Amino acid sequence: MRQNSDPKIAIVTDSTSDLNKDMTEELGIEILPLHVVYKDREYLDGLNISPNEVYDNMDVEVPTTSLPSPAEISNLFSRLRDENYTHVLSMHISSGLSGTYETVSQVARDFKEMKIEVMDSKALSMGLGFPVLEAARKLQTSTDFQEIVKLAQNVSGKTKLYFVLSTLEYLKRGGRIGYVSGTIGELLNIKPIISINSEGKYITYAKVRGRDQSLKKLFDILIESTQTGQYLVAIVHGGAEQEARKLWQKAKELPNIKELFFNQISPVMGVHTGPGLVGVIISPVVTAQS
Repeated sequence: MRQNSDPKIAIVTDSTSDLNKDMTEELGIEILPLHVVYKDREYLDGLNISPNEVYDNMDVEVPTTSLPSPAEISNLFSRLRDENYTHVLSMHISSGLSGTYETVSQVARDFKEMKIEVMDSKALSMGLGFPVLEAARKLQTSTDFQEIVKLAQNVSGKTKLYFVLSTLEYLKRGGRIGYVSGTIGELLNIKPIISINSEGKYITYAKVRGRDQSLKKLFDILIESTQTGQYLVAIVHGGAEQEARKLWQKAKELPNIKELFFNQISPVMGVHTGPGLVGVIISPVVTAQS
């Protein structure tokens, strides 16, 4: 039972973290959904629209996306305050890809009665999901807020993300292309392996020719990255389940993977990548001290 002097800590993230519903409910993780916006309708990311609904409709209309509104963020923090939470760790999609972190930071300043730590993951998908997951797991055995924050920062800083796309068209269209260039390469069927740099923006990690070779390269990166130590690994996809499942099956054979996840990316992310994403997220098992 929590003593009166103990902090009551909440873990908050947004829908781009790609944590599945069972996991967030079991660990009490609060989710702020981003929005998928069509000309005549709007959806809450992952709540009332699925990734496949986005992909299946792309020939008709490519939607846009928007952040959680200040009112939605304020409502969540107000509810946590009313439920007597004293501390909140709120972790979000890279500020280099979205304004979510900045908006949450601004709203958090209005809640002076709670200690709210807003963290820029400089990542997305399970690159954000893993630090959230590990912080929530730590919270089950500890009420040391700074220790939980430090662990989340450690996990975030050491987690690496790599993915391939069928086309760069949607990244370009959404203005999320970052430092990835590929117009000439696409004509030659060059497929960039995309990662995220320290600014939280997309970069080209490697270039390979053709879809099959790009998927093989993802597996090679996974092997190289898990040679020593223990790792949490997620295989993620956006409208490319069969290819991702093959990669997942191969990853199951690797010796140093402590936990292996398989996730579909959120609809909001699918808007910016289009169908055909396959990704690997690799997170070394760390402690608050390591």
